[in-house]
Amino acid sequence: QRVLGCSLVLSVQSFYSASDDVVELTPSNFNREVIQSDSLWLIEFYAPWCGHCQNLTPDWKKAATALKGIVKIGAVDADQHKSLGGQYGVRGFPTIKVFGANKNKPEEYQGGRSSQAIVDGAMNALRALVKDRLSGKSGSSGYNKQSGGGSKKDVVELTDDNFDKMVLEGDDVWMVEFFAPWCGHCKNLEPEWAAAAAAVREQTKGKVRLGAVDATVHQAVSSRYGIRGFPTIKIFRKGEEPEDYQGGRSRGDIIERALDMFSENAPAPELLEILNEDILKKTCEDSQLCIIAVLPHILDTGAAGRNGYLEVMMKMSEKYKKKMWGWLWTEAGAQMELESSLGIGGFGYPAMAAINTRKMKFALLRGSFSETGIHEFLRELSVGRGSTATFGGGSMPKIYSVEAWDGKDGQLPVEEDYDLSDVHLDDDFDKDEL
Repeated sequence: QRVLGCSLVLSVQSFYSASDDVVELTPSNFNREVIQSDSLWLIEFYAPWCGHCQNLTPDWKKAATALKGIVKIGAVDADQHKSLGGQYGVRGFPTIKVFGANKNKPEEYQGGRSSQAIVDGAMNALRALVKDRLSGKSGSSGYNKQSGGGSKKDVVELTDDNFDKMVLEGDDVWMVEFFAPWCGHCKNLEPEWAAAAAAVREQTKGKVRLGAVDATVHQAVSSRYGIRGFPTIKIFRKGEEPEDYQGGRSRGDIIERALDMFSENAPAPELLEILNEDILKKTCEDSQLCIIAVLPHILDTGAAGRNGYLEVMMKMSEKYKKKMWGWLWTEAGAQMELESSLGIGGFGYPAMAAINTRKMKFALLRGSFSETGIHEFLRELSVGRGSTATFGGGSMPKIYSVEAWDGKDGQLPVEEDYDLSDVHLDDDFDKDEL
């Protein structure tokens, strides 16, 4: 069962290994390997569950070998390291970016995905980089000349006068650095803090903010929070006691924590009724897993009963929102081919299945359709346990277009009355046959 389960929720395994010429990049080595490097880099941001990424892998390896010693080829598992993907505005997979003269502003790679096209694109970028250097334009990453991808304007300057109004009375989550101008560690943190502030502001639409307090000037607010050493970073959430930030000091670490806090406060994914093929396709193809419930017919539960089931699902989508799974439901009998392919058809409602459309595999909820039962089911899948099966025919079943539920109790179809008074039986018809 464990082996089967792992094939539904992919265990975190990389497409690349130490024996490849592709450099695996993470938040802990990205700054050292890429940002501070004078080399040209082509970097693929991928997710292990993405089919197009898997298709790209052999060509990416081949290109890396061909370009060895000339152009660096890297890869980031952006599903595992969301902070790096977020920092560079990665929206889909695979995304390829070219890190050239200014490492803080990579360009989107627009070329083909074959190894030849990738090599051609890399050589064109290399020629442009060398031409810029010849003409006297910046030939280094600019890391030491700039504030590392962000600017001080992205970090909110907090003072004794504005701290309470901005941080304590606002609705946003804050990460606040208390610093002293003479402190060496604070100076080292400054470019990382600025770069993180820019990325976090963009990725959270300003819902998580980074601020800084000069504790040597604004002593009232600093002494209130017992600041003794520099830099000290604290996290402020509305209505909660401030919390010490204990994470790493690189921009990747800071962004990762900020995005985690944002996702904790972000709304749960939408729970959609399967009204047509497009809804199923879009929801399931954009997610690693799709959670689908088949609820009893409205005549069996009424609106109150159905809303009870939907409420349970919404609570679970909230609980598992960081997974970014898709959540769907349909009524028993509305999508018979889907039910049949999942082995649900005809009995046992409500039912639930977790589907991996890329691998054409699914797992069925065996426990109760309750918060406890569903939580146990999804927790088992999250750690790679639970038995799975393969879709019959190896493809998604036909999905029918149906009307959306109107939110009301069901009504039995009204039988029409027929007036038979003017219908005469044929005289030759033997009435005993009726």
